[in-house]
Order: sequence, then structure tokens, then C-alpha cells
Amino acid sequence: MMILGIESSCDETAVAIVRDGQQILTNQIRSQIDLHRVHGGVVPELASREHLNSIHHLIEAALAEADLSPEAIDGLAVTQGPGLSGALLVGLATAQSLAWLWNKPLMGINHLEGHIYANFLAFGDQIRFPLLVLLVSGGHTLLIEMHEHGSYTLVGTTRDDAIGEAFDKVARLLGLPYPGGPEVDRQARSGNSAAFDFPRSLPDSYDFSFSGLKTAVLYALRKIDGPPPVADICASFQQAAIDSVLDKTFRYARARGIQQVSITGGVSANSLLRSRLQALQREFEVFMPPLALCTDNAAMIAACAAYRWQPVSALNLTVRPRWPLVTGTTAG
Repeated sequence: MMILGIESSCDETAVAIVRDGQQILTNQIRSQIDLHRVHGGVVPELASREHLNSIHHLIEAALAEADLSPEAIDGLAVTQGPGLSGALLVGLATAQSLAWLWNKPLMGINHLEGHIYANFLAFGDQIRFPLLVLLVSGGHTLLIEMHEHGSYTLVGTTRDDAIGEAFDKVARLLGLPYPGGPEVDRQARSGNSAAFDFPRSLPDSYDFSFSGLKTAVLYALRKIDGPPPVADICASFQQAAIDSVLDKTFRYARARGIQQVSITGGVSANSLLRSRLQALQREFEVFMPPLALCTDNAAMIAACAAYRWQPVSALNLTVRPRWPLVTGTTAG
């Protein structure tokens, strides 16, 4: 099955073509970082306009790179939500128009479920069920037990800020440029992670909380006379944030006897997270997507559609994410 995927949920316009859910023929991504950097964050109206300017060029580029005509495409997949409404509508309207014009089936994909399939693209048949998924991104922090394709149990979620959001807010407190997460990671590499004793929230729960950690950074800054030790603060904050997500993830995996763990989402590109996970490879089989598939992309959307193929009429697709995520833990 040859699926053309479209992703436009936030500030990356992306188009990809994936064969049989595993082989990426082309993965076109146009970032808007330079556009939004001067504003210190994503401006929704600007993002929507840039999606409009880019999306048709990327579709043409994808077909050209894959050396395919529209007739060779078996179906289309598009991010249906969650995300910025205006940005999503650009991708949805484009996908609906192509599905009607090319007479092809169309499937709407939940953006978060799409992230899970980044590792299926990279590792395919190596992944077995049950699979424990840690999804860490700018807007979400989720711990999910995946029983099979399309069957999930939500183990834990954030009660306030997502981990990526916390990284960005700490970067702003320190006067670091947008995007904040990668800059905190970069600064932390030369810092002392034991310089500040920042809290690890909700130690007895599988839920996450990063608001208190962010506030602890703010209070620490207020106590400092003179220029703050930026690298040390970044390293200490990052250590606390990564400790929190990994401690809960592997505590649950041990309690449930789950041997395979998948880390995905934009924060899965964090260097400390990836190095800590490498150290756990002797006890668990840990899957981390290649860096190109950590952040938003259309290949993961197309791959998810291939595994979960349930097309609908193009005219019936709206900004309503569909994801069979069952709330409640299965932990003993």
C-alpha cells in the first residue's frame, strides 16, 4: 500500500510517501523556526499562512522525489488533530481536495498516535506487544501501554505542563532563544547537573507534573545575585525532568513485566534522555526514533494509517482527532 501523508498540526509543513507502513520513499519537511523565532514562539496565524504557501510545493516535490504519479498512490492520510485549528485546516482541506480530485480513500490520523509509529518506521517487525510507549513532546507527556495496533491503555499523563512546554518556559526564564528545548539541552552539556536540587514531582504516581519544577527554577533565579549560572541551571533542570519521566516509565515496565519500551515525540531527541536510555538497553529493549523522525513529520502519519487503515469519505473528515485511547491504568 502506497500512502501519501500530510502533517500541518503546528509549525512544520510536511508531506511524505510511505510504502506498506515501513519504507519511506520521501519525507518532505519545511520548518517555520526562523519565521517564529523573532516572536519567541509559534504565532498561529503566521503558521497557517506559511502552511498555505508551502504545502502544494511539498506535494509536488514528494511525488517527484518518489518518481510517482497520483495514480500510483493508494490512499491519503492527514493529521486530524490535536493541533492549531487554522494549521490543521490547511492540511485537512488539502487532503480532502486531493482525495476528491484523485478519487482516493482518505484517513484522518490523531497526531499523537502518529508519533507512536515513528519507531515502527525505524524498527518495523522488531517491535512486539505489549509495548510501553513514552510520548514526550511540546504539548503532551503520556505513558501508554500498547496491546496491539489500535489498542491502548493510558497509564499516565501530565497534570499541568507537558515536558517540552517546561523546557521552553525555562528557556524563556533564562533568556535563551526559541526553540527553547534544544537550547536548554545544548547549554546543559557544559553544566553541573548537581548544582541545584530541583524536585521530582509525584514520585508515587504514574502521572507527570512539571509546573513545580518550572517554578523551582524561577525561585532559584530570584535568589541569585548577578548573572545566573545558565549551564548549571539547565543541567540541573534537565536532570530532574528526565529523571521524572524515566523513573515512572521503567517502574511501570518492571511492575508489568514489559520488556520493550518505545520513546517518541519531539523531546525524544534530547541528548540526556537518549544517553540514559542507551544505558538501559541491557535490561530492556528500548526503541528511539532517528532524529529526523522525532519531531513532527508526515511519514509517521502515513505509517500509522497503513497499520490502522480505516478510510472515510473525504467530505466527512473534520478537525476531530480519533484515537481509541482507554483511560485508566492496568498496573497491579
